[in-house]
Amino acid sequence: MLSTVSIEAQNDSLQTKGIIDRCHLYGVGITNILDTYLSPENYTGIEVRFVGETTRTTQLANGKISQYQLSMGNISSMNYRDGNGSEIAGMYTYNIGWHYNWILCDGHLRLQAGGLLDFNIGFIYNTRNSNNPAQGKLYLNISPSLIASYKFRLWNRPFSVRYLLNIPIAGVMFSPNYGQSYYEIFSEGNYDHNVVPTTFICSPSLRNMLSIDFNIGHSTFRIGYMGDFQQSNVNNLKSHTWSHLFMIGFVKRFKILPAL
Repeated sequence: MLSTVSIEAQNDSLQTKGIIDRCHLYGVGITNILDTYLSPENYTGIEVRFVGETTRTTQLANGKISQYQLSMGNISSMNYRDGNGSEIAGMYTYNIGWHYNWILCDGHLRLQAGGLLDFNIGFIYNTRNSNNPAQGKLYLNISPSLIASYKFRLWNRPFSVRYLLNIPIAGVMFSPNYGQSYYEIFSEGNYDHNVVPTTFICSPSLRNMLSIDFNIGHSTFRIGYMGDFQQSNVNNLKSHTWSHLFMIGFVKRFKILPAL
C-alpha cells in the first residue's frame, strides 16, 4: 500500500524504510554543440528535455542507503551563426546508483553522496554534409554523485531547495577516428581505436541542477535550472554539448505501508 508524504514530512521520514520520491520534469532552454567530426563550427539553438527521477530508500544500513534512478531524453535543433546550415541532435540518458544519506540540522538538511552508472546514447545530424552527415553518441561513465536538500518555511508555507551534482570520472566511449567513415567501421570492419577509455581529463563533464519544491493545494511542484555540460577530446576529435535549461514539473512522495 502507498501513502503520500508531504514536503514537511519528507526529511523527517527519510530514515524510515519504504520512502519513494518520484519526480517528472519538463524543460526548455538553449544549447551549444560542437562536433569536429561533422563540422569545425559551433551550432546553437533550442533544446527540449524530459527528466524522470526516482529515489527509493532501502533496508541497507538501517535505511540510510537509497537507490537513485534517472531517465532523461532530449532533442535539439541548432543553426550555424550565418543561418546557412543546421543540426539536429538527440540523446537518451539513464543513470542508476546508490547514495548514503545523512539527516542533519534537526531534519532540515539531507545530504546524499554516492556513485552512479551513467549510460548515454544519441546522435547529431548535420544537414549541410553529404559525406558523413551524422555522428553517433554512445558512452558509459562512472560518476560520483552528490545531492543536498534543505527544507524551510517561508510565509508560513513549506519549501525545499535542492542541488544535484554528477561528475563523471572514468568510462568508455565509442568514437570514429579522425578521417574515418562509418562505412569503414561497419561495412568494412576496419577497427581503429573506436572504443576509447575516457577519464575526467579527456572528457571533463558535469551535470547539475538547482531547484525548489513548493506546494499548491495537495500537489508538490518543482522548478529549477539544469546545466548539463558534456565534453570530450578523443581520437583527435573534439565534441561538446552545453545546455542551459529551465525545468518545471511535479514531485510525488510515497511511503510503502506494510500489508495488513
